[in-house]
Amino acid sequence: MSKTIVITGAGSGFGALAARALADMGHTVYAAMRNTTTRNAVRVADAATYASEHQVDLRTVELDVLSQESADAAVATVLAEAGRLDVIIHNAGHMVTGPTEAFTPEELARVYDTNVLGTQRVNRAALPHLRAQENGLVVWIGSTSTRGGTPPYLAPYFAAKSAMDALAVSYAAELARFNIETTIVVPGSFTSGTNHFVTGGHPSDLTVVPAYEERYAGLMDQVSERLADLAPADANVSQVADAIVRVVGTEHGKRPFRVHIDPADDGSETVSAVADRIRAEFLTRIGLDDLLTPHVAH
Repeated sequence: MSKTIVITGAGSGFGALAARALADMGHTVYAAMRNTTTRNAVRVADAATYASEHQVDLRTVELDVLSQESADAAVATVLAEAGRLDVIIHNAGHMVTGPTEAFTPEELARVYDTNVLGTQRVNRAALPHLRAQENGLVVWIGSTSTRGGTPPYLAPYFAAKSAMDALAVSYAAELARFNIETTIVVPGSFTSGTNHFVTGGHPSDLTVVPAYEERYAGLMDQVSERLADLAPADANVSQVADAIVRVVGTEHGKRPFRVHIDPADDGSETVSAVADRIRAEFLTRIGLDDLLTPHVAH
């Protein structure tokens, strides 16, 4: 059954690939991104060209996850045009690299703003409509860094993704009685095919960096090279888009709570399996096992 889907941060990388793949499957997809009339105007045009050439319903909508007003307006646009909203995909994110000490608290807050508070703004705009229709799906694009191998110089990003994961887990239980399902898609380290590293930020306190460069010279290049060496030759970011398509296409109520796509196999899937099992066991012990699956509660 065709669904109306909003995916944030869909100008490039996982988001753009997933938007196209979902549209190819017959869904009405809104590729949400900011600066649609300026910096991302080319991406808007590319999406329109793809929709025309492939005869699919791929649209774009202005949505800046840093603004509640923008999130509200985006959801209003989708509802006005499509008449409903079935799936939210939280994909927007921002990565920074460098010695953790060199980042100011304000810079850490900005990473958190995009990766965590941005999802809250979109939820506050969209969830009232999903709750009213008592049906829906929220997909969170997480990271294996929340529970797997964590190389240095990525701490602000890892911390934010961990916070987002915790938020997703709590939301899952709180939305279950509104018949809204949750899946956390967990990509591993894809060193090519996304703009994470290309557009990532760096710390502003350059007085700190030299001391670390003396002891950890070329560390980020070393991490990237070694992660690339761990990944199989056929690892491709399209695998993440494929996983998202499978989740959306699965029957309501039978979707997996968490899906890993981890070419480097950094251990996150093993740890998450334990954490998710304990969560299920605990909710069952306290008599809240109905929160483990979506259903209508009256």
